[in-house]
Amino acid sequence: MQYRDRGVVLRTFKLGEADRIITIITSEHGKVRAVAKGSRRTRSKLAGHIEPLRHVDLQLYRGRGELDIVTGAVTLDRWPTLRCDLDRLGTAMTLAEAVDQSVHDRGDDPVPYQMLTGALRRLDQSHAKMLLPAFLLRLLAHEGTAPMLEGCVVGSGCEEAPIVAFDPAQGGVTCEVHRRGRQLSAGALEMLRLIMEGRVNAVLDLEPSSDTHEAAAVVTRMWEYHMEKRLRSADLLG
Repeated sequence: MQYRDRGVVLRTFKLGEADRIITIITSEHGKVRAVAKGSRRTRSKLAGHIEPLRHVDLQLYRGRGELDIVTGAVTLDRWPTLRCDLDRLGTAMTLAEAVDQSVHDRGDDPVPYQMLTGALRRLDQSHAKMLLPAFLLRLLAHEGTAPMLEGCVVGSGCEEAPIVAFDPAQGGVTCEVHRRGRQLSAGALEMLRLIMEGRVNAVLDLEPSSDTHEAAAVVTRMWEYHMEKRLRSADLLG
């Protein structure tokens, strides 16, 4: 079956002497893995269009196996500015890895594709330090693991106690009385709440501070807990 879709290339692998396997998050078919035959040959028409972080219009063939076949590709956007900045490129790679980790093959959910293209477009324009944490938190929420941020998740009768920590195992924030998990300042908590309320731009415009670093660390820990793996690309950001 032939089909056409738009997608972002998340990663690629060598296959044999001349082919590549590519993983793509698409608009209409979820995450797709496909073979780009001959794409490692010098004269291949596909080679320049299936690099990681390319936004492409794809033609594919779905057979009986697990891998589809790429029969055509045209670049829609390559976000050139972020490719010239190692910090932005590292963030972009981590965004792509996060989508790859969290989204199952196939499906018809367009949201991860929409989130990733929007984040990459914003990153190409400016490097907001809270873009990655905000993206991860919103993606976790979309996948059904949104944290509880309004009150202590551990005990009752502590409504007046200030929130001081976040525990991913408990699924939310903890108070001074039932303190568990990683320290969480009032400023960092407010950032997480703004993100969950959809007021992401208010957070992206903030200058780096101890609160932004703390909020980012909490989100990273939450991600690793739920996904049970690290974001390897994030090591490039250190």
